[in-house]
Amino acid sequence: MISNWLASALARRNIHYGWVMVGVTFFTALISAGTVGAPGVFIVPLQHEFGWSTAEISSALSIRFVLFGLMAPFAAALLNRYGLRNVALTAQLIVISALLASLAMTKVWQLVLLWGVVIGIATGMTALVLGATIAARWFVARRGLVVGILTASVATGQLIFLPLIASLTERYGWRTALALVCVMLCVSAFAVLMLMCDRPSDLGLRPFGDTGTEPLPAPPPNAAPIMGAALGTLRDASKSPVFWALFLTFAICGASTAGLIQVHLIPMCMDFGIPQVQAASLLAAMGVFDFFGTIMSGWLSDRYDNRWLLFWYYGLRGLSLVFLPFSDFTFYGLSLFAMFYGLDWIATVPPTVRLTAQRFGAERANLVFGWIFAGHQIGAGLAAFAAGLSRTLLASYLPAFFVAGALCIIAALVALSISRPRPVLAAAEAAA
Repeated sequence: MISNWLASALARRNIHYGWVMVGVTFFTALISAGTVGAPGVFIVPLQHEFGWSTAEISSALSIRFVLFGLMAPFAAALLNRYGLRNVALTAQLIVISALLASLAMTKVWQLVLLWGVVIGIATGMTALVLGATIAARWFVARRGLVVGILTASVATGQLIFLPLIASLTERYGWRTALALVCVMLCVSAFAVLMLMCDRPSDLGLRPFGDTGTEPLPAPPPNAAPIMGAALGTLRDASKSPVFWALFLTFAICGASTAGLIQVHLIPMCMDFGIPQVQAASLLAAMGVFDFFGTIMSGWLSDRYDNRWLLFWYYGLRGLSLVFLPFSDFTFYGLSLFAMFYGLDWIATVPPTVRLTAQRFGAERANLVFGWIFAGHQIGAGLAAFAAGLSRTLLASYLPAFFVAGALCIIAALVALSISRPRPVLAAAEAAA
């Protein structure tokens, strides 16, 4: 297999294969980000072609967000039992099939079924849990940095693909743009098939930063029931106030990012006379700043109190959302918002992952984080629907932005309520 040959070639140059895993996962998440962000470009074209309301289209997207999140804890169990490559490849093939079928849709229920239910479940089979699992399995050192890099792939996907998708939609229609997304997913699936491995032991390696001399033995086959592993983790974690604090703050994170900005920023800009391509470019600019902001957040989360990092991230995000309606949607005002908000977009992920690992242990970190990520997507789904409903009933998105800003301020205060780690756990984390 090509991964064995490549691992040997890289070892001769003192390069660990874990960085190849980061690269292929980054590329996969980058393509997925383009897939997830594309519906925000398609809202207005679908309205014009089929006469669907914003609330109807948003309902499909909100279902996708919720299922995407609810699958996360089960995705962790699937990854543990069936392996990274098998699960990631299966998920991408399901998404490709659903997108191809949606090229012929003409009814709202078809949109809900394909873009809501099928794509929601399929994309949720990996979600952010895949990156968290790779960081835990393949890296002993630089885990926070790796989580930051893999999380930043969302911003990079928007940077590269959203302006292109918007331009193709404007010139040739949304079906042509959607066909391009399918081609990109096929390329991503091929990269996963060729390069992704489950564990370092598959290649005779130890995790990056592990100073041992002999490869770690392969773990015994994981035969734990998927439902039992996921629900048992929820039962145990739900007894901790820390879990609920992280769940609530991450739910507000989803409501103020994916559910609001990613879905509704482009149509809201069009309400104020900003062309679709220019609005997509605004999202891309935010992606540039978020790429650097999220990687820097990973670096900071390895060095500073993650509770205070979350306090500043949520507080600054809330201020930026409250500021947006007062920007008058001028070039200067939107540029300032793109920079300020973009630096903070997904910066909350590395400290949230690290707090999860500190409080619940490395072995169950991906399962617990899966449930916390479910909260993120529940918040995203509620915000996607509520903002669409606001636009339909009140003819304005602005109330949704004010509410999201206020929720972020609440999340900042909740983050500080998280208790400090016990000395034993803190010492173990510092040693790691």
